[in-house]
Amino acid sequence: MRTIRVALASIALLAGASPAFADATAFLGTASSPSNRLTRGFAVGFGLVIVGFEFEYGDTVEDPADSAPSLRTGMANVYLQTPGAIFGLQPYVTTGAGVYHESLGTASQTNFGLNSGGGVKISIAGPLRARIDYRVFSLRDSPLDPVHRFYVGVNLRF
Repeated sequence: MRTIRVALASIALLAGASPAFADATAFLGTASSPSNRLTRGFAVGFGLVIVGFEFEYGDTVEDPADSAPSLRTGMANVYLQTPGAIFGLQPYVTTGAGVYHESLGTASQTNFGLNSGGGVKISIAGPLRARIDYRVFSLRDSPLDPVHRFYVGVNLRF
């Protein structure tokens, strides 16, 4: 009798289990302060319906004329999203932590940073989506400038 209960409970859990999905994003955008500069990068993650995890790398170019440093970030993030697209839109909020490297001329530093933000994934066709994202970075130690990043990317769900 106990074996039957365990088997039925296992079947019920497996039948109700939600599938995991992964996605990858390549993005281009802008980082602000003290001037707008090109930023590019990628993100790879997976989600369990509402909660997801992602690794993201971003690279912002230096602008010596405006004393704007280059910035490279590697962040591990957790996000909350709607369980599916609503009218083709899947909004999310995210937060995470990781490392950054900032340099301007001969000055450079590497340290710990936090980020938070949100965005939306927009269904295009099949697994192809557009992604719009806004992040605010809180960089530890003595960063040269606070960073706000906005990007648009191509997202592939698999």
